[in-house]
Amino acid sequence: MTDTTCDAFLGGRLTLEQPARGYRAGFDPVLLAAAVKARADETVLELGCGAGAALLSLGTRVPGLALHGVEVQPAYAELCRRNAARNGIQATIWDGDLRALPPALNNMTFHHVLANPPYFEAGRGKSSTLHDRDLALRGDTTTADWIETATRRLRPKGWLTLIHKADRLHDVLRAMDDRLGAVSVHPITGRAGRPADRVLIRARKGARGPFRLHPPIHLHDGPQHRSDQPDYRPEIGAILRDGASFPLPD
Repeated sequence: MTDTTCDAFLGGRLTLEQPARGYRAGFDPVLLAAAVKARADETVLELGCGAGAALLSLGTRVPGLALHGVEVQPAYAELCRRNAARNGIQATIWDGDLRALPPALNNMTFHHVLANPPYFEAGRGKSSTLHDRDLALRGDTTTADWIETATRRLRPKGWLTLIHKADRLHDVLRAMDDRLGAVSVHPITGRAGRPADRVLIRARKGARGPFRLHPPIHLHDGPQHRSDQPDYRPEIGAILRDGASFPLPD
């Protein structure tokens, strides 16, 4: 992959090399990383880490994590390795399909597993003429594949954190079984009064807490955009600019 750009995230605290064409990370991976309540010395696995936007955002916010990522596209896995080195973050990036993980990784368990699964259902048309972008956005895996692999790789009482499109929430919940509990859903909407477009989902392995649907998280202030200046709500601006954590209840 030779045609790339270097892009600043977290107000410049993190710099990522990404393909100039193909799948490019937006703020969804940053929001995902902000929702992971990890602490130093814990272990983390990201499924489908791409060029590392979520995994390395988390590593920037919480130094001392044992970070692992698995990526099916070798060119993106190599970008993630380069990005980790560029930013001075220790991370082990594995080439592999999440349905058939490398044997060494398949024998490990983690305090946290995070993922930003493909937003569109496998086999439903094409999202792009670029194969790598299509694989990232649509993929050839099911939601059940992602949830099953994540559940297996969690240690007891470990946390699964996902970001997905709101209209795929039913697929995520249907794929979870009684190995996961204390499921919480945080809808994300652009502005107050608008339908949710994304959802943050957290669940804990072996927990027995009730399902919780939380109030929507609004990204922007006011009913509409009124100027050329960003109008993110203060807590969202702190996440995007400073790499702060989401103040989410357990």
